[in-house]
Amino acid sequence: MSKTLLLAKHEFLITTRRRAFIILTLAFPILALLGLLAAQAIPGMIKPAVEIEKIGYVDEVGIFNENISQGTIRLVSFGTEAEAKKALLDKDIKEYFIIAPDYISTGLIQRYTLKNEVEPGGATQTAIRNFLLGNLLKGNSTDIIERAKTPVNISSTTLTSTGEVAPQQGGFAALILPYVFSILLMMSIFFSSGYLLQGLVEEKESRVMEILLSSVSPQQLLAGKVIGLGAAGLAQIIVWLISANFLMRMASSNFGSIIGVLNVTPEFLILGIIYFILGYLFLAIIMAGVGSISPTAREGQQMSALFTIPVVIPIYFMALIMAHPENIVVRILTFIPITAPITVMVRLGLSEIPIWELAVSILILILSITGCFVMATKLFRTYLLMYGKRPNLNEIIRSFRNT
Repeated sequence: MSKTLLLAKHEFLITTRRRAFIILTLAFPILALLGLLAAQAIPGMIKPAVEIEKIGYVDEVGIFNENISQGTIRLVSFGTEAEAKKALLDKDIKEYFIIAPDYISTGLIQRYTLKNEVEPGGATQTAIRNFLLGNLLKGNSTDIIERAKTPVNISSTTLTSTGEVAPQQGGFAALILPYVFSILLMMSIFFSSGYLLQGLVEEKESRVMEILLSSVSPQQLLAGKVIGLGAAGLAQIIVWLISANFLMRMASSNFGSIIGVLNVTPEFLILGIIYFILGYLFLAIIMAGVGSISPTAREGQQMSALFTIPVVIPIYFMALIMAHPENIVVRILTFIPITAPITVMVRLGLSEIPIWELAVSILILILSITGCFVMATKLFRTYLLMYGKRPNLNEIIRSFRNT
């Protein structure tokens, strides 16, 4: 056990001193901080010139003569269509529309413009709509007119089966943190397991592995490397979480409407750590097995793609997970060891996951890690000192039977 811990400490120190590891660990908080500073500074530095656009209209109903200023758009009244058309051709107005005598019953207005477009822009549509509403509701209070312009502002609250407010409210804001955390989790797992693969192949090519195996057993070597690199990856995640907490507080002034509803529950943090450890162990042990049978670093990286690509499968099912988090496909992804960490993290932001699903998912991951560790140890024992030739699948299966 002492040799395993000694190896783990060595791998942890070597990994955390890598330039690539340090840059990656610091890149996220530094880039996020620069983004926040830019978001605060740029609006104050850039003061766009306000240009008033003029839109003409012909009122054949006779009641639309107020609320002619709508932000950067000013509505100009014309007595006849001929006058409005002349102003348009002379470029005095951008466009014009006619409010027909039967507008109250039909709601139809005819718009004229020199541009070939399917429909007016969003700002133009909003200005015309608010202009019409303001005149239709004149005589009412300003509050009523403003409420008519935006009549619905829905705020949903999820209740539990007992009628209490659920701790997980879901929604877009609740998805932000699990989604970002899952991306960071995936990156840390990739890089930590990648370092393991790279280190194994380099030690194998440089014959350092022969010296190591003369002092420790394959099991101790595998366990020490996996634990050491896992601790480095966990430290990386902790640094990101601490910096994220600081950045969220800093961003609350600019994005308070979103930041204010983010709720980091203890359950989320605990499950995040559990799935990071299990996800890393599963992929790292697989990478160790790949490294033991790879004669060169290039071949090892090529083979590792077979296992790293499936990890990001939940990202491609993101639309399905967001729309139907209880879908059978999403549940299957929760149980598959290689896709479980990302799927569970995203689902936690959308809905409650039944305890039995989490238990089964974690149990499958633990059993898979145990099985992979046994097989990787056999590969270590058989192929770690084999140079120049990669064994084929039949040879690998035969070695499992004979050891």
